[in-house]
Amino acid sequence: MSYVLAVVVGLLVGAGTVYLGLRPRWVDQQRQAEVEARLITEKAQAESKEITLQAQAAALKARMDAEAELRALRATLQKQEERLHQSEERIQQSEERLVRSQEKIDRKLDELERRGQQFANRERQIERLHREAEELRGSQVTELERIAALTGEQARGIILARVEQETRDDSARIMRQVEHETREEADKRARKVMGMAIQRLASDYVAEISVSMVPLPSEELKGRIIGREGRNIRAFEQMTGVDIIVDDTPEAVTLSCHDPVRREVARVALNKLLKDGRIHPTRIEEVVEKTRQELDSIMREEGERVAFEAGVQGLHPDLIKIMGRLKYRTSYGQNVLQHSLETALLAGQMAAELGANVQVCKNGGLLHDIGKAVDHEVQGPHALIGADLARRLGRSPAICHAIAAHHNEEEPQTVEAFLVAAADAISGGRPGARRESLDLYIKRLEALETVATSFPGVQRAFAIQAGREVRVMVQPDSLDDLGSMQLARNVAKKIEESLQYPGQIKVTVIRETRAVEYAR
Repeated sequence: MSYVLAVVVGLLVGAGTVYLGLRPRWVDQQRQAEVEARLITEKAQAESKEITLQAQAAALKARMDAEAELRALRATLQKQEERLHQSEERIQQSEERLVRSQEKIDRKLDELERRGQQFANRERQIERLHREAEELRGSQVTELERIAALTGEQARGIILARVEQETRDDSARIMRQVEHETREEADKRARKVMGMAIQRLASDYVAEISVSMVPLPSEELKGRIIGREGRNIRAFEQMTGVDIIVDDTPEAVTLSCHDPVRREVARVALNKLLKDGRIHPTRIEEVVEKTRQELDSIMREEGERVAFEAGVQGLHPDLIKIMGRLKYRTSYGQNVLQHSLETALLAGQMAAELGANVQVCKNGGLLHDIGKAVDHEVQGPHALIGADLARRLGRSPAICHAIAAHHNEEEPQTVEAFLVAAADAISGGRPGARRESLDLYIKRLEALETVATSFPGVQRAFAIQAGREVRVMVQPDSLDDLGSMQLARNVAKKIEESLQYPGQIKVTVIRETRAVEYAR
């Protein structure tokens, strides 16, 4: 018991000691807690005021937004009321106009009814006048028949015959005027197109025939060309296929062959042999072969040059080489290659003026005489040969048709075919382009005069201006003016059907009436 008491006393003493030691620290903590509580309270009051202000501001903004929306709604309602009021006014105005329109319609109906009555009265009056006119016409016809001693059918026949004759004269006059105006307009247009094409083109021509002259420096070279027992000339003719004519012409020999390429190979090879001086069969064979290769290269280059100048691309190499052979081919003295180039340029320029296919015209014009390069090897007209050759070497059907139709071996079916034929005629028919023999020239003039004199009523016919015009003298008693115009048309048509000629031929019919009297 005393021990327990001693322990309790010890605990009390210790607790007192601890209390006395801890009391100041507890007081400080209490004071610090009171300060923090006061700060927290003040902070809470400040936040509460801020929240209150924000809430007031939000409420104020919401109120202002509501008032603005209310004002906008009131404005919208006011505008709708105004539009409604305007609509009511327009409806009222429309009703007023409708009423006025109905009144106008009623007045017009009344006016139409009144006019209908007037028209009915006028129709009755016209019918009455028509009956009176018929009666009067019948009495006049009866009186005329009595006076003229003719029936109505006889008089009608006379009048109809006179009207028919006048109608024929008027129609012939109108036909002549229309034909004249149409011809003038067509000629003017054609001259313009062809003139614009021709004036943009100038070509030179090389006039050659089927023989070539090779000049010799001296007469003694003729013996060297012939060789011992003629072996040199035989070897040369065998290698080239050309005949060498050694005659009395001083210091010259003649090469004769219808193949222009062979003739050109022989001419060039012979000139080389004469310059070299060594003339024997082995050397002749070597020079001729080398010349043939050089000429093949030249022909290919010429074909490429002409195709480039004509603006034609995509030609087959074989077609270019064959076309180059035309460099040594002539037609009536006109170089065929230059003629083909001119035809291509003329056809292309006319196609550009008329809106046709320029490339088809250029291709057709450039290749239209390609058959002349091989016509000695293949049977048939050169136009059809050239068309078949172009078709096999990749040209289009339109180009092949233009080639085949340029001499009417095929009937022209396209504008481009007509233009190629026209360009070919222009190139070959212009003055100085071709040479014509005297016999052919005289035969052509006689043929023109024969065609003109084959018609009845023709006295004489004269072909003048180198066959460009035919003047026909007719008997004035057998033909009138209209018959003369018909005769000119018939003569021109028969010339077109029966003769071949470059360019165009003018037909002039002359009808002259002379009245002669003598004063005694």
